[in-house]
Amino acid sequence: MTASLKPVSSAPASVADEARAILARLGVPDSAFAPGGRPARSPITGEVIAHVRETTPDEAKAAIGRADAAFKAWRKIPAPRRGEFIRLLGEELRATKDDLGRLVTLEAGKIVSEGLGEVQEMIDICDFAVGLSRQLYGLTIATERADHRMMETWHPVGVCGVISAFNFPVAVWSWNAALALVCGDSVVWKPSEKTLLTALATHAIVERAAKRFGGVPEGLCEVILGGREIGEILVEDHRVPVLSATGSTAMGRQVGPKLAERFARAILELGGNNAAIVAPSADLDLALRGIAFAAMGTAGQRCTTLRRLFVHESVYDSLVPRLAKVYGSVKIGDPRETGTLVGPLIDQAAFDGMERALDEARAAGGKVHGGGRYTDVAGDGVYARPALVEMPGQTGPVTRETFAPILYVMRYSSFDEVIELHNAVGAGLSSSIFTLNMREAEAFISATGSDCGIANVNIGPSGAEIGGAFGGEKETGGGRESGSDSWKAYMRRATNTVNYGNTLPLAQGVKFDVDA
Repeated sequence: MTASLKPVSSAPASVADEARAILARLGVPDSAFAPGGRPARSPITGEVIAHVRETTPDEAKAAIGRADAAFKAWRKIPAPRRGEFIRLLGEELRATKDDLGRLVTLEAGKIVSEGLGEVQEMIDICDFAVGLSRQLYGLTIATERADHRMMETWHPVGVCGVISAFNFPVAVWSWNAALALVCGDSVVWKPSEKTLLTALATHAIVERAAKRFGGVPEGLCEVILGGREIGEILVEDHRVPVLSATGSTAMGRQVGPKLAERFARAILELGGNNAAIVAPSADLDLALRGIAFAAMGTAGQRCTTLRRLFVHESVYDSLVPRLAKVYGSVKIGDPRETGTLVGPLIDQAAFDGMERALDEARAAGGKVHGGGRYTDVAGDGVYARPALVEMPGQTGPVTRETFAPILYVMRYSSFDEVIELHNAVGAGLSSSIFTLNMREAEAFISATGSDCGIANVNIGPSGAEIGGAFGGEKETGGGRESGSDSWKAYMRRATNTVNYGNTLPLAQGVKFDVDA
């Protein structure tokens, strides 16, 4: 590696030393780094791991150009053959799972099992996409015209842009890329500027798979690194017909109109102010475990993090004190340490946002359990105690997403009332109910129940599997990624009618006779 990646002293291995060693093993090239480049930091200690060379605007446009040319070659490759490339990528991910998962921990601050779990998601979506490569089915459609056949066919659409967020630095790329690549598209990825190293490592792994596959066109998978201006290039380029963007609702409000202006497809996965309901019949032990993981996992920095909890008045006094005890005893600290459940926030801005929300909750009559800075850690990482906030009602900060470990708890008395409260926020990503009442469970997932893209029963709102389409409604953007029929977003549909007869009947009984 270059000098910028070598340990600076003979002191015991730091986060930076460990990350540099992983980057070297994964084969990230020297050219990716440069003194004076954008600093890549670890939230665990706040230290700089490396300085990354950013992509210039001209380089970003050139990368899109290469991807456009690669698409025109890749679309000619049979889909099962494209699936073979993804199968090889899955094999490479299996071989490098420990290293890449560890790098996710070091750069995003996730606990070890979550870092490894994110890479497992990548492996799982590769498996899904390999099968999909032989199942890009169209329909044969009944036609009213004799001696005609009508059908639909699906074709690759072009360059797929991916803008990902720091909280899932590699999995979200794979949800999009694995499907887009088997569908015949090329991919240009703009990762979060807070997690550049995991993107570089992933790209190196893709290059390994491409070398084994042979014949992958140059530019099929591109990575462009930088801030907002680089992302805007991807959003505005007419050579990118479909773009998946993960981030805040505010970001989506800027990206969506720009894509609509040039009639590009938007796959938007935006904010999530997710809620759970604890009904009178709920298994409270099960609910307690589900709530704790959903609310505190990834230090509250999941898009599916549980942020609002509605507890029926009959079980409120049984559940909430137990939950407050869990909040007071959960292990906070270095995510590499065994037993740690809550690692660092991504940066100081996240902690400041958490403090503002808690101050606003107190002003609105909330009772805060926990919260505040956790300082029993080494280095300059930003750690916070998870906060459980008993609120008198759904007001103030409860109605918006704060990307931090805050759970607002409120009482409710009737099912109809709680469904109305549940749905009375802008976001519509994920939701859940804990109940043993079949009527409540079925009503919650019915058309009159949760208005979210994900609605669960007796599990929390987080922890989605790749087999189901992931995404939400309302201010969450309406996009879907990962499994189910999400592949259709990466292809264009054509309806075909074939006349194999010697007459020309018209649909709807139209007559148009001319002398031949």
